[in-house]
Amino acid sequence: PAPLPAGTVATVAGARVAKADNVGHLRPHGSVAAASDAPGGSVARAARPAGAGAAAGQTAAGLVAAGIASRAFALLSARRRGRRGYGCAEVRFGRCRGIAAPRATALADARTGQEEGKLESSIGRDFQEVRADFPTLREEQRPGVPIVYLDNAATSHKPVQVLEEMDRFYRSDNSNVHRGMHTLSIRATEAFEGARSKVANFVNAADPCEIIFTRNASEAINLVARTWARANVKSGDEIILTVMEHHSNLVPWQMLAEEQGVKLHFLGLTPEGELDISQLDGLLSERTRIVSVNHVSNVLGCVNPIKDIADRAHAVGAKLLVDACQSVPHMPVDVQTLGADWIVASGHKMCGPTGVGFLWGRAELLRAAPPFLGGGEMIDEVYLDRFTCADIPHKFEAGTPAFAEATALGAACDYLAALGMKKVQAQEHELTQHLWQRLAEVPGITMYGPTPDQCPDRASLCSFNIEGCHPNDLATLVDQEHGVAMRAGHHCTQPLHRELGVTFSARLSAYFYNTKEEIDVAVAAVKDAAEMLQGFAS
Repeated sequence: PAPLPAGTVATVAGARVAKADNVGHLRPHGSVAAASDAPGGSVARAARPAGAGAAAGQTAAGLVAAGIASRAFALLSARRRGRRGYGCAEVRFGRCRGIAAPRATALADARTGQEEGKLESSIGRDFQEVRADFPTLREEQRPGVPIVYLDNAATSHKPVQVLEEMDRFYRSDNSNVHRGMHTLSIRATEAFEGARSKVANFVNAADPCEIIFTRNASEAINLVARTWARANVKSGDEIILTVMEHHSNLVPWQMLAEEQGVKLHFLGLTPEGELDISQLDGLLSERTRIVSVNHVSNVLGCVNPIKDIADRAHAVGAKLLVDACQSVPHMPVDVQTLGADWIVASGHKMCGPTGVGFLWGRAELLRAAPPFLGGGEMIDEVYLDRFTCADIPHKFEAGTPAFAEATALGAACDYLAALGMKKVQAQEHELTQHLWQRLAEVPGITMYGPTPDQCPDRASLCSFNIEGCHPNDLATLVDQEHGVAMRAGHHCTQPLHRELGVTFSARLSAYFYNTKEEIDVAVAAVKDAAEMLQGFAS
């Protein structure tokens, strides 16, 4: 076949696997080879067949004729199309606007039956039965005392479907992604990019390339602050935050403000413990560049009116970032209707593994931002005196990513989607009502945030203090005496606690797999611990 134009990229199942060198030969993506930019940015994409397609010989011949692959590569790909369920059937040329994995890659299709089999048991089941999917819920604090886990705002437990997928990946597909043309690397790449598509589907992103995998939500916020914001927010500009933000949505902006000479403004609270949105118009101005708020407070449980905030921010030309760590796991989130320009979320709070989170951003903003970290994978070309960046999403994913964790996060999205996020939200609404009502019975208690009547969609968590009881003592006693896992401290919201006039609080937070009976056990444990502490003090 005729040599390829230098710089032409070949992708298999949506993943960039090879690039033509100066003499027109395909080299694995990531190999050391000099190359110049392809004329017109042409891209050769070897896509998975939509159906039975052409015969293997025709497929191979078409690839070779198009100059996309060597004869051996094309024949092997065509043969595998019938034998293994993947291969190359068509070639498309066009400007590279991000390497987006198809909604269903070849290997993902091959495993669909297995995944559906795992998830089938979740669909239509009572949430009490779903508990069987979570091994940790069967643990005991000591023999005969089961653990009652109500610290879900800190992290969720993982269903067997997610645990098995991570184990399966390491046992069967483990290899570095985007760097090889051998079987394991292709399988790992397909699993990794397939997970990106699953996350994109879960939040209804317009394209998988808008999903950037990060270590966690904190890194995702720092990514925006250190790229787009650093390039576009200048001395004298303003950023609007709220007093209820997690430290992860405060400190990065404080660092930027100190570095760039930016002024920070803060929205306060209503007497009911909700965001005082009436203050927003008074803070917005032509100098406002970014508004950054949480979707759901991890202390107050209130749900903030993101669409309203977005409309007001955009009216003055500002961008909106939303910390969605406490919303994405608990309710339907649709980024195309939410109004935000970026959202961030962490995998470990949504039945996924630790070590992986994601940033969703509008493609045009991601492409306009400079890179975050430098290194392998985020580059297109590297010379001794300069480099060019890869397109999104890889532009922001320098180095070897947490590909096994990302694959497991994809399985978590499958699991939650099978349950149905509207059903999850409805289940947690019932738990919220019960939690609030039972805690209100505790003598001397002060609960923070709006009541379920004031905020019907509030999160299934409650932060509180009890007169004469330090939260740390309460948390220790309910654990040691009753096996209740309860959070105590400032919950990474020291400014909010100062606003509330306290230093610490205790917090009980439920997820869909919790029960009203567990809440009853927890509240009884809190009462018992409070009586013990108050009696000791007297």
